[in-house]
Amino acid sequence: MEVLERVVTRISDVQVYNCDYADGANFFMGEWNGSEVCVGDMNVPHRHNGYSIDILIKGRIRQSIDFKHYDMEAPALMLMEPNQVHQHEMSEDAELINIYFTNDFLVPEMQGVVSCWRCVFSSGMVPLNHEQLEEVLAYADLIRKEYNSSKLRKEAIIRNLLNAFVIACGRISEPTGNWMNAESSQYNMARQFKILVDQHFHEKAQVSDYAEMLYVSPGHLNDTVKALLGRNAKFIIDEKRTMEAKRLLYWGEHSIKQIAAQLNFEDDAYFNRFFKKHSGFTPASFQKSIREKYN
Repeated sequence: MEVLERVVTRISDVQVYNCDYADGANFFMGEWNGSEVCVGDMNVPHRHNGYSIDILIKGRIRQSIDFKHYDMEAPALMLMEPNQVHQHEMSEDAELINIYFTNDFLVPEMQGVVSCWRCVFSSGMVPLNHEQLEEVLAYADLIRKEYNSSKLRKEAIIRNLLNAFVIACGRISEPTGNWMNAESSQYNMARQFKILVDQHFHEKAQVSDYAEMLYVSPGHLNDTVKALLGRNAKFIIDEKRTMEAKRLLYWGEHSIKQIAAQLNFEDDAYFNRFFKKHSGFTPASFQKSIREKYN
């Protein structure tokens, strides 16, 4: 596992940047400061293919994540899931540590330590006290030493350290520990369902599609997901599709017809009805109001 440089590539027909890492690396660790020239690129709307943990050590950052806005002073923790469209503006004196990894990097055995390790990354930005900052920096220092070394089995060690780090971040961002529930076959099913929705929501919109992939009945999947996550399976699928539509309407340059096709709706009329049902707005009115609000 070699240390790789950050690469940012532009999608020509959408005002969104995919942040990837050279040669498809599944783990990256680096440091930013507000005076770097490349930091200006991050003020352009973009999204990552994996998860990211940022530790803001010094300065201030203004962050927009999927229509939520944060203005945070150091010290703070920033947690993001894949595909969340975001942009940030850092003060010139800002310093932060960035850790990025793909879903595949934390192997299933690691992910099974807690029932919903992915839930940790829905927290957005979290302020830290001095003790919490020292804790996250201690993990980051251990990971950095392995990342920059040429020792044998360093990737395995980074995985174990990262797994512990994610749990530590969860304790800070969600002190009640609801995401730490004991493992069971039901929790495993709910977790796998969420993963599959993230992977296939563009083309698969029915509970039966996911039930088939999980080898259970649609009714059983729906009941299990609702009992554990508080919302039924169809709601979670539709919520994912609605959020992606909002992202494309706000950040992108697609027409409503193109967005409907991209999300596999039969036609733009059906997409209009779906979007209004789940957001309260037509796609056109949402696009107009959200751009007026945030631009």
